[in-house]
Amino acid sequence: MTTHRRPGQMVWTDQPIRDLDAEDLAACVALAESRDWQPEHHKWRLLLTAGTGYGIDDPAGGFAGVVVCTRFGAALAGIGMMLVAAQHERQGIGGHLIRHVIANAGSDTIWLTATGYGRPLYERLGFRAVDTCTQYVGEFDGDGSPVRSRPVTPKDVPAIEAMDADEFGGDRADLLRGIPEFADQFRLVDGPAGPSGFGAAWRSTDNTIIGPVVADDIDTARVLLADLAAGVTGPVRLDLLGSRPAQFGWAEARGLRPVGTTTVMIIGPDLPGDRQRLFNPFMVAMG
Repeated sequence: MTTHRRPGQMVWTDQPIRDLDAEDLAACVALAESRDWQPEHHKWRLLLTAGTGYGIDDPAGGFAGVVVCTRFGAALAGIGMMLVAAQHERQGIGGHLIRHVIANAGSDTIWLTATGYGRPLYERLGFRAVDTCTQYVGEFDGDGSPVRSRPVTPKDVPAIEAMDADEFGGDRADLLRGIPEFADQFRLVDGPAGPSGFGAAWRSTDNTIIGPVVADDIDTARVLLADLAAGVTGPVRLDLLGSRPAQFGWAEARGLRPVGTTTVMIIGPDLPGDRQRLFNPFMVAMG
């Protein structure tokens, strides 16, 4: 893409990119709000703690652009919260930030979800589409089935970590250990030799997101989704993968409706792990 600049206009691709820390939380939220994103302090706080945020300072104040990279060992990293200030769009900032992430991720495969607006940029940088992710939102209408899951206890966590590592293909142990503090609910379904599934629900600004959900089969995943949703007051959100189309009808039958779809994209080798038991991401900003 050719970037057209006016005489004297700043060349953003020459500007330094710096690591972000907790003190940058307010400025990240302000940039998000300026782009009509929800002011998700809770989510930003987790991402800036679990991952590495990168930003380009705007001399006029705040950020010209930010992005967050969450690393899961040498095999996988996730990119999320890619934002460019409206007054600096189409000046090369997004590409400058993503190239910096690719160069510094230290992981074989990098994953993200792209909006229709952002997808052409990622394709130019070498990302390829591997799936879709559709957001379903609404008041969950349960079927009155008895609760079959239970709250996770500290003694369950090692088995959950082992199950997740096999499926996800990267090390999410720190994130999983932090779920009790971050999320409103953390539940599992017992199997004959350990958990047959686990899931969490956490509060966003205007709904409750259910994820991650990892389960041995679709029936167990639906038990977790229904049990977690039953504990929510207000709308819930499910991020459903296009590779599991049966989940769309199930969600719609329970009162949820699609509100948007992003494209799951990667650069590098195929996504690691088995992934047959991965039903819902933790959040689309990190997988």
